[in-house]
Amino acid sequence: MSTRPILFTPLRLRSLEFKNRIAVSPMCQYSCRDGFVTDWHLVHLGARAVGGAALIVMEATAVEARGRISPADAGIWKDEHTTPLSRIPAFIRENGAIAAIQLAHAGRKASTRPPWKGGGVLPPGAEDGWLPVAPSPIPFEEGDPAPAELSIPEIRDTVEAFARAARRVLEAGFQVAEIHGAHGYLIHQFLSPLSNRRTDVYGGSFENRIRLVCEVTEAVRAVWPADLPLFGRLSATDWVEGGWDLDQTVALSKILRDLGVDLIDCSSGGAAPRVRIPVGPGYQVPFAERVRREAGIETGAVGLITEPAQAEQIVASGQAGMVLLARAMLRDPFWAHNAARALGLKPVPPVQYGRAF
Repeated sequence: MSTRPILFTPLRLRSLEFKNRIAVSPMCQYSCRDGFVTDWHLVHLGARAVGGAALIVMEATAVEARGRISPADAGIWKDEHTTPLSRIPAFIRENGAIAAIQLAHAGRKASTRPPWKGGGVLPPGAEDGWLPVAPSPIPFEEGDPAPAELSIPEIRDTVEAFARAARRVLEAGFQVAEIHGAHGYLIHQFLSPLSNRRTDVYGGSFENRIRLVCEVTEAVRAVWPADLPLFGRLSATDWVEGGWDLDQTVALSKILRDLGVDLIDCSSGGAAPRVRIPVGPGYQVPFAERVRREAGIETGAVGLITEPAQAEQIVASGQAGMVLLARAMLRDPFWAHNAARALGLKPVPPVQYGRAF
C-alpha cells in the first residue's frame, strides 16, 4: 500500500486544520487606491484558493498610511478598509482554504514607486510621496532622504496601530495574522544593527532591539483569538557581517513562541542594498530547519521552492511544516492540484473545473 505524500497531509495549528502543507506566500500587487483593495485582489487570491493551496496569505498590508511601501499598497489603518477586504477571506473559505494576512510597516523603505514605474524613492510631496520613519535617521540607500527617527511615544503608537489592524482583519474574516518582521521593513529595521543605532531601550543590546517585535506580538496576541494562529515572518540573516543573523533569529523565535506565535515564516535579506546572496533552489530552507529544531516552533520554508518533489522532501524530512510559494504560484495558480498529480494522487479541484483534471 502506497504512503500518502506528507505534502498532502493536514497540519493543525490551534483550532485550524490546513488541508495540506502548501501555502501562497504574500506578494505585493501594488494595485490599491488609498489602501483599499480592488477586484484584482479578490481574483488574484481567490484563484489560488481554487487552485488547491491550503493557506492563502494576503500581501503586506500597512497598519499606518506612512507604513506603505508605495502609495499603491494595501492598507488596514482605518475602519473603512474592512468592508471591501472582507470579500477576500469569504471567497477563500468558500473554496476550502484558510485566509491569512500580513500586517506590515515599511519604515524607512516606504514611499517608493511601484516596480513597473521604475521603483525608487518618492521624495516627500512628489507623486504622493511622504517622509518615512525608522528607528534611526539612516536611509536605506546612500543619497536617499534620511527617514525621521521615531520617538518613544511614536513607537508606542505604532504598536497600537498593529493591534488595531489585527482587530480589523479579524472583523474582515481572516483566520491567520502574520506580523511582518522581515525584508528590511520597520520591525526588521529595529532588529538589525545595520539600521538601528538607537541608544535608548529600543537599541543596542539584543534585548533592546527585539523589544518592538515583542511588544507588537503581545499587543496583537492580546486581541487575536486564542484559538486562531499567529505567524511571524523573519529575515533569518542580513547576509552582512555585523547584521542580524541566524543565531539571533533562533533566540528570538523561542521568545516569540512563548508570546503566542505559532509559526515562523523564515525568509532572509532586505536590510541592506546590493548584498550578495547565494540564491538557488531552496536556499532558505536550512533557516526554517534550524529554527524548527532549535526553537521548538513550527516553521514555513520559502525561497525558490518550485517542484512538487522538492516541496515533498522539505516537509517529509522535517525541515519545515509548510512550504510557501510565490513566483511558482504566479506562473501556475493550480500548482497544488498539479503537484498532487505529480506525487501520485488524484487532484480534487472545484466541481466546476473537474473535467480539466
